[in-house]
Amino acid sequence: MKKITDLKVTDKNVQQCMEQELEKNNGLLRLAPCWVPRSFLQPGKRLKLHPDDLYAFGLDRGGIDERWFASTTEAANENREADEGLSYIVLDDSRILLKDAVEALGAELIGESIWSKYSRWPVYSKFFDNMGPIPFHMHQNDEQSALLGLQGKPESYYFPPQQNNVGNNFPYTFFGLIPGTTKDQLYKCLLNWNRGDNGILNLSQAYRLEVGTGWLLPPCILHAPGSLLTYEPQWGSDVFGMYQSLVEGRAVDWSLLVKDVPSAHHQDIDYIIEQLDWGANVNPNFKRDHFLQPISIGDTANEGYVDKWVVYGKVKEAQPFTAKELTISPGTKCIIHDNGAYGLYVTQGEGKMNNLNLNCPKLIRFHDLTEDEVFCSEQAAKRGVVFENTSTTEDLVALRYFGPEVNPTAPTKK
Repeated sequence: MKKITDLKVTDKNVQQCMEQELEKNNGLLRLAPCWVPRSFLQPGKRLKLHPDDLYAFGLDRGGIDERWFASTTEAANENREADEGLSYIVLDDSRILLKDAVEALGAELIGESIWSKYSRWPVYSKFFDNMGPIPFHMHQNDEQSALLGLQGKPESYYFPPQQNNVGNNFPYTFFGLIPGTTKDQLYKCLLNWNRGDNGILNLSQAYRLEVGTGWLLPPCILHAPGSLLTYEPQWGSDVFGMYQSLVEGRAVDWSLLVKDVPSAHHQDIDYIIEQLDWGANVNPNFKRDHFLQPISIGDTANEGYVDKWVVYGKVKEAQPFTAKELTISPGTKCIIHDNGAYGLYVTQGEGKMNNLNLNCPKLIRFHDLTEDEVFCSEQAAKRGVVFENTSTTEDLVALRYFGPEVNPTAPTKK
């Protein structure tokens, strides 16, 4: 099997090289797996990464518990590799960063509306896979992040059945704060940071996670994701603040609370609390407003395939991203039209996407190239992509996520 280490970063003209690749594949680009470690978390072992490679970046960097899809966003990790979090396009004998391809092709690849407004691919998705829960945290909004030259981060969750054969240690997520919680109560939790467990989860409530469903989460809302493997379409940013001091006996350093806070406010508890959207955190109808049930698109089951919205809705009247799950029966061929560019990942089965092979691997070595991830240009998406399930026994299932305002007819939460 060819490995990513066999491919050198191309020194050819990127624009010309990408145009040739898009023409060859009818608007599609093959992507290599992008693995990301987190030093403060324990891998959940459901990414299909070989057990010997869970600490491929080194024990000091932490275990690999994330795989990022169609990403042009750098992972905000300490001691990171230069290309950490960035997806590579795979050519015959070389590779090119998707980030560089977007910069070279612009609207030709991601569409005029996204390119003219953002001058980049402003979203990404990932698999998040941990053995237990992660610290209670929030993601700053655009205004707060702009103080450090960064961008805010809305995100979403979907729990794909194919990747969740086990729920691991805590398949529950804490969201927001119990209605009636006061800022003084939260202040005391942060004041007690170095005394052990600061007790912040006493102010929240957990929701049991359901495989095959999801959530939409705006910035500035506290949450502690549980241990289901999670597909996370999100904004292209890695800002966060951890508000919990101890998780499963593991200490969380204060620096992770103020990582994306202006240095003048690193000890300012009032400022740290005011980052939160208080009304959204104590919302008594939190599940009604944020929980996502899949919604079928059209009536196509008798044609051998089903397409579903799995991520939809708006954040502050804007649609930051959307996602769909496509299931194709054995032996079925169909043409799927979409409104914009997307990143695709195969969760089950084998088949074809135009002339590219699709294959969901059973086990992946750290440097292996796979046939389970593709980026589709806007032109190809609008023209229609031919999908074929070449199996005689197993469904072909793929997730695909889209950029901002691409799907105006998608369902909304309210």
